Amino acid sequence: MLDTLLKQFFIFDSLSLFFLGVIFIISLPSAIYSLGYLKGECSFRKIILSWTLLVLFVLSMAIIVTISNVFLFLVAWEIMSLVSYFLVVFDTTHEKSIQAGTIYIIMTHIGTAFLVAAFMMMYKYAHSFDFVVIKNACLAMPAPVKDSIFLMLLVGFGTKAGIVPLHIWLPYAHPQAPSHISSIMSGVMIKTAIYGIIRFVICLLGVNSSWWGVLILILAVITCLVGVIYALMERDLKRLLAYSSVENVGIILLGLGLSMLLLSLNMSYLAVFSLMAGLYHLINHAIFKGLLFLGAGSVYKATGTRDIEKLGGLIKRMPQSAVYFLIGSMAISALPPLNGFVSEWLTLQAFFLSAFNSAGGTRLFLGICASLFALTSGLAAACFVKAFGMVFLGLPRSHYAENAKEVPLSMKSGMFFLSLLVVVFGLAAAGIIKLLVKVSAVAMNIDIGSMSFSLNNFTLPAQAGQSIYLSVPMLASVLLVTGLLGFVAYLLFNKGKLVIYNTWDCGYYKLGPRNEYTGTAFSKPFRIAFSFFLLPYRKTQKVRESFYHIKSFAYETRTTFVFKKYVYGPLVVFILRSAKFMRRIQPGSIHLYLAYIFSTLLLLIIFMYKF
Repeated sequence: MLDTLLKQFFIFDSLSLFFLGVIFIISLPSAIYSLGYLKGECSFRKIILSWTLLVLFVLSMAIIVTISNVFLFLVAWEIMSLVSYFLVVFDTTHEKSIQAGTIYIIMTHIGTAFLVAAFMMMYKYAHSFDFVVIKNACLAMPAPVKDSIFLMLLVGFGTKAGIVPLHIWLPYAHPQAPSHISSIMSGVMIKTAIYGIIRFVICLLGVNSSWWGVLILILAVITCLVGVIYALMERDLKRLLAYSSVENVGIILLGLGLSMLLLSLNMSYLAVFSLMAGLYHLINHAIFKGLLFLGAGSVYKATGTRDIEKLGGLIKRMPQSAVYFLIGSMAISALPPLNGFVSEWLTLQAFFLSAFNSAGGTRLFLGICASLFALTSGLAAACFVKAFGMVFLGLPRSHYAENAKEVPLSMKSGMFFLSLLVVVFGLAAAGIIKLLVKVSAVAMNIDIGSMSFSLNNFTLPAQAGQSIYLSVPMLASVLLVTGLLGFVAYLLFNKGKLVIYNTWDCGYYKLGPRNEYTGTAFSKPFRIAFSFFLLPYRKTQKVRESFYHIKSFAYETRTTFVFKKYVYGPLVVFILRSAKFMRRIQPGSIHLYLAYIFSTLLLLIIFMYKF
């Protein structure tokens, strides 16, 4: 009985099992981390509430990636959205939490509305909510209807994923949630939207138009650049990580969009390879971004602030947390031999192989995408040089950092586990690639029998272009040997003497925190380079004792949130004005309301008679 029920309402193919694995890989260490994070911060009743919401959150995501019924999918999707909303507003004492929760719940329900519309159009042709029946019905669906459903699904899932310009909720919600929840939201929840795109667009709807992939690639490139540029400008550590999540969603979508484009061009083997690269980065991002959010939570737990400009010097006070955050920063910066390097390298290889096997405008387009992706990777490395350097290096810039202490064992255990996975998913790339190729092939319904493998080599068939070679263990060995040789040479030339000097203080008698390089100063060259988009502005304030003597001088520089100011700001104003106008037709008169009912009934009768 139970087995029949599971087969009727659930699907456990390799795609679902992959996402199920991602959910539990990130949720387990985050749950362990929460034991120390919540201790001393909340009452016992609130801790129990937090754990209850966490369990519901994880279960709802698990149901989303395994359910095989559209109606039940929507129910689980709504439960996930509501539970995550309560987790965002968990700290009800802060007004920012309420504001972030409001923005999040509005945006997520806008996305849900588009999903409902898409699913209703599917139901119109399938007369069923079952995935298999819908898939068969999509084969005979007219192309314009498919295009409309695709766009609705893209908006619906894109809102949850944080695709620009639908990302507006993400930098508000992630920083306000407890850090272990931020880890799950960024590492897992937004990935359920990627699952939705793969399952409903590729598996059920079927890719029959090349412009679908082109549109996703364009949105992916924009998402990458916008996310990393805003991350570079941030001084709030968790907001920086939130914008970085936007960037990495763009990288995942590069692999996904490229696979859809190649699938429409009948380049099936390269399509499998591209989707594999996207899925690899999906799980890699879940691991290192989960680690970084837990690291940011440790910093907040120890100092009580997320302001980068008020931190510094924490490597001496929190050495273990510093090492874990450094590993995450290196991984997200795509430094070998860690996992972030592998998936980004594979994504670049997918673009190169696809461009070599294309011609004309397609080759030019893929080349532009690859170059902008490379630019994004460089900016991400600069961003996390800033994040780690300003938080953990130098001198403490405030009493918050001065009095910091290492976090409890449970918090360090969660970070240690994810740090270990960062290394393992880099060194074990060959085996992971084999598994993810099978997942991609199942999702695309492509036979991969002619694709060959060896221990560290991934070979595509001749019709898909030349083979590529990647041996992360060998690369790690070369880096290790090079480092050891450099260390031995240092010892030989310096005769084993270790001399420690003070940091050069530019001629000042004593270097203090106020003389240090700040995060704002670090990001200024990038602020200038991207001023056409960031639209920076300055604000100065002088307090004078007399005309000739200035008592104090305040200088502030900020960037413009373009989408908030020019897209969502005017939209909110329009909605509020429309609401005020609509209030005029609701004056409270029962006679007027009866007239409305009579007019509606009359129109319905006319409509029924005419049609």
